[in-house]
Amino acid sequence: MTVIDALLTASRPELLDKDGDRTLRGLLYDYFAFGRSLEAARETFAGFAGLSPTQYLILIAIKNSTAQEPMGVNQVAERLYLSGAFVTNEINKLVSDGLIEKSPHPEDGRRVQLGLTQQGANCLVRLAALQRPVNDALFGMLTREEFKMLSQLLSRLASNADSALKLAEHVRARLKSEEDERASASGTPEFRKKRRLTQRNRR
Repeated sequence: MTVIDALLTASRPELLDKDGDRTLRGLLYDYFAFGRSLEAARETFAGFAGLSPTQYLILIAIKNSTAQEPMGVNQVAERLYLSGAFVTNEINKLVSDGLIEKSPHPEDGRRVQLGLTQQGANCLVRLAALQRPVNDALFGMLTREEFKMLSQLLSRLASNADSALKLAEHVRARLKSEEDERASASGTPEFRKKRRLTQRNRR
């Protein structure tokens, strides 16, 4: 493996071109920049409505539920890629604030479905006046076909993100173990110092 190959941040041919991983890096830089803008917009929307960013997302998710696909706690958690316990706590706060309400699921008595109260609907009507111009500005340069493609691609990427993060932890632990083994075999001063510190902390 050459030095250039060793510096690549991806190996799949689909992610590389004649310039190596430069296009990938550019995509990520642009994505991070756009992501920061989305985060800032979400915080602005949430603050305008007097909500936390997560509560704002939950309220929007429930607003987009239908009679055919009612939203319960698990459905909200899955849609927002958040843990059920965390979502439950935030939903309980929204219920206490009178923005959403729980009702029995029509087909499963063990479940509840979530809906907006009139107060919650009024909150979102007020908020939409701020959301519309901002979202138009964020996505207005896309054609309808480009927007549909972006939506599909982001859905696929988001569904795979958890697996990628779990892989990152696994590979990180393996690489760290291999580095420690090499350092131990070579008897480097850095490893001896680290081992002494580890032994001292165990006492």
